[in-house]
Amino acid sequence: MEATRICLVRHGETTWNAEKRIQGQIDIGLNAAGLVQAQAAADWLAGQPVTALYSSDLLRARQTAERLAVSLNLLPRFRPAFRERRYGLFEGLTYDESRARYPADYHSFETRDPEFVIPFGGESLQQLYERVSAGLRQLAIEHFGQVIVVVTHGGVLDIVNRLVRGNPLSSPRDFLIPNAGINWVSVCGDSWRLETWGGTEHLSMFGLDELP
Repeated sequence: MEATRICLVRHGETTWNAEKRIQGQIDIGLNAAGLVQAQAAADWLAGQPVTALYSSDLLRARQTAERLAVSLNLLPRFRPAFRERRYGLFEGLTYDESRARYPADYHSFETRDPEFVIPFGGESLQQLYERVSAGLRQLAIEHFGQVIVVVTHGGVLDIVNRLVRGNPLSSPRDFLIPNAGINWVSVCGDSWRLETWGGTEHLSMFGLDELP
C-alpha cells in the first residue's frame, strides 16, 4: 500500500512567542522575524512534489501558508481542525503569569492531565487529540499516496508527534517544536511513521521553541 507523506510546518514567530505569552486561538500575526522564517521555510520546500497545501485559519498560520503557497504554486486551504489548542483562562498570559494566578489549574496543565479541560472555554489534551487526529486522518484519505503540507501550531504538533510515535498524552515532551520548523510524517493504512522532526536547517538565525 502506498504511503501518504505529510509535511507539517509550524508558523513563524510572533511577538507573543518571543514573550512566552500563551496565544491559543487569539489571532496574533507574525512579527518581522516570523515573516523571515516563513519565507525561509517556503524557499526550503520549493520544488517538493506537493499536491495540496493546508493551514490553520488563524492569522499567524495563514501568513506562513501564504508564503509557502507562492513557492509551491498552490492555493492554501484553511482547516479549523488544525487551529491551536484553546487555552481558556491562560490565553493572553505568560506561562509564569498563568502559574502565579491559577496555580491549581496550571498544575493540571503542566503535568499534562489528558482529561483536564482548561476553564473558560479551553480544551483538554484528549479533546485536542481527537480534533487533530481526525483532521489528519481525513487528509490522509483525501490525498492517498500524495505529498501534502499542513501549516499549524505548537500544541497541534505536540499531538501529532505523540500520535505518530504512539506515546501517551501525559508523557513529558522529549522533542522540540521550533517556529517554522519542518516535520515529515507518513501514513500507510493505520500505520504512522515519523520521518524527520523539528528540521531547522533552513533557519540560520531563527527557530524559536518557546513552549514549556
